[in-house]
Amino acid sequence: MLRLIRDDHAGCDEWRLAQTVRIPAARGLSLFAWFVPALATGPQPTAVLLHGWCGNASNLLLAAQALHRSGFAVLLMESRNHGPSDRDDHSSLPRFAEDLDSAIDWLKALLRVDSTRIVALGHSVGAAAVLLSASRRDDLAAVVSIAAFAHPEQLMRRWFALRFVPYWPLAWMINRALERVIGASFDDIAPVNTVAKATCPVLLVHGRQDTVVPVTDAHRICKRGCERNVTLIECDGTHE
Repeated sequence: MLRLIRDDHAGCDEWRLAQTVRIPAARGLSLFAWFVPALATGPQPTAVLLHGWCGNASNLLLAAQALHRSGFAVLLMESRNHGPSDRDDHSSLPRFAEDLDSAIDWLKALLRVDSTRIVALGHSVGAAAVLLSASRRDDLAAVVSIAAFAHPEQLMRRWFALRFVPYWPLAWMINRALERVIGASFDDIAPVNTVAKATCPVLLVHGRQDTVVPVTDAHRICKRGCERNVTLIECDGTHE
């Protein structure tokens, strides 16, 4: 099925023709996505874009359009429990990364995609997911991580503090219960740790006025990846 995407966010009345697709995912489920082929013929570089928590594909339309104009094919995906993608029992950073991996594998099977030039871009939890995925696979050309938190423990600690929940012992115990639910330790999935395992170039982008995830988190991630090909761009802007 073909669908027109209208962009009223870039200050213009621009239309893009996109194909809506379903991507096989874990646990027999499927993901909703918009796929926009590159304008040039033949296998082309491709970018897969992953939204943040409670977001959807439209959040990254501006980035998708910029990449498409630069010659990329673009896949705007939606993780489980988001948009028209299938429902599951919970969402988590590992599941965002798992869904991203499903999308990348789906892209690699397309003849119009250059499987050696796939870039993953994510925002917030999606940003942490692209770093987690890059730490486990060696077939990405690059990743772009926008507004990623450094470590889930500190992220949750800030969240609890805003709600006057004491970290010890209550919030600490909740965090350990969350680890059991998602099936992974926070240390293993923390961007500050996964960035050091990425084998492809990494671009970190962070807003200086971000009050959800302070820009110091980006500094920590960048410092940990200093021996890798990691670049940090700070810009004026908030978490969104």
